[in-house]
Amino acid sequence: MSVRWLLPLLLCALPAEADFFHLDSICNVSTYYFNYIYCNIWEGECQPNQDDATQQVPTRDVWAGLSQDYISLLHQWYCSLGQCCESGDCRITNNITGLARDLQTKLHGQHLAQSVVLKAIHGFINNPDSNKPLTLSFHGWSGTGKNFVARIIADNLYRDGVKSECVRLFIAPFHFPHARLVDTYKGQLREAIRDMVLRCPQTLFIFDEAEKLHPGLIDAIKPYMDHYDNVDGVSYRRAVFLFLSNIGGATINDVALDFWHSGQNREDIGMEDLEHRLRAETMESQGGFAQSELMAGHLIDFFVPFLPLEYRHVKLCARDAYAARGLETDEATLDEVAKAMLYVPKEERLFSAQGCKSIPQRINFFLP
Repeated sequence: MSVRWLLPLLLCALPAEADFFHLDSICNVSTYYFNYIYCNIWEGECQPNQDDATQQVPTRDVWAGLSQDYISLLHQWYCSLGQCCESGDCRITNNITGLARDLQTKLHGQHLAQSVVLKAIHGFINNPDSNKPLTLSFHGWSGTGKNFVARIIADNLYRDGVKSECVRLFIAPFHFPHARLVDTYKGQLREAIRDMVLRCPQTLFIFDEAEKLHPGLIDAIKPYMDHYDNVDGVSYRRAVFLFLSNIGGATINDVALDFWHSGQNREDIGMEDLEHRLRAETMESQGGFAQSELMAGHLIDFFVPFLPLEYRHVKLCARDAYAARGLETDEATLDEVAKAMLYVPKEERLFSAQGCKSIPQRINFFLP
């Protein structure tokens, strides 16, 4: 018999007369904790199983049979392992207040993304009976904040942010570079997502450069994003899928430019001005993401547009870059940084061609 089961069985095998210690309840709880130690500290070979009670955090009904002193001691010990919190899984924080604050103060020039992302995430978190995973598609030029928002989401939903065991980033040209290996990638992708969903009650999957995904690859995991109770006994309804792409960037820029020419504020641009156009352009574009069954099946919950950034937004990004390094600056220096960027179209010179992507590196040029 493996060591994984030996210790809890020894405890549970003690005489039932020892009611002073409530061993009948203690053994039920202890099985979970010894299983946790074996799998995560001793790194034993064990596979997660959602239906296995020994791998689930003990419920309040189990705790009711234990003395308060025992609960207190066990609570202190378990917390020392970093696994103690109200949600039952300390890897998951779901800090919606922090998410709203970060989107408001750290993300510049993206009123649509701020609103849609916050409402979508908040609604999903507060609805434990969601009939499908949350699937968002981020669109816009490079440097407008798509990856930045994905990181903000991870930082506020998970204790360890993008480094969390519950978060997985896939970069299309890096993780799936060869078209001839698509069938292999399909199996690897299915296995990676299934394994993480089994290990984490709430997961986040980020697909960067989604427009470069090979045809058929996303279809391999389309059932995981559909309206199914479970797929092969595993429920994916508490997963969040983010797809980041440059598809529709030109369309978004044209709308923003039209508003500027007509004298309207960019903040007046609404989802009704962009989302339908983004959906149509995505379905008409080339690539595995655009041609996937996600589009035909209408499984993308929101197409989130990221607007091109203007001079004033670049200055705010520069300010943040200085602050992140603990450096003081002034308006004149921020203007110098902003003026050094390339702006388009050629006539209007309105939008930063690189967004804010190179700002953290560019400020080095302006340091004394």
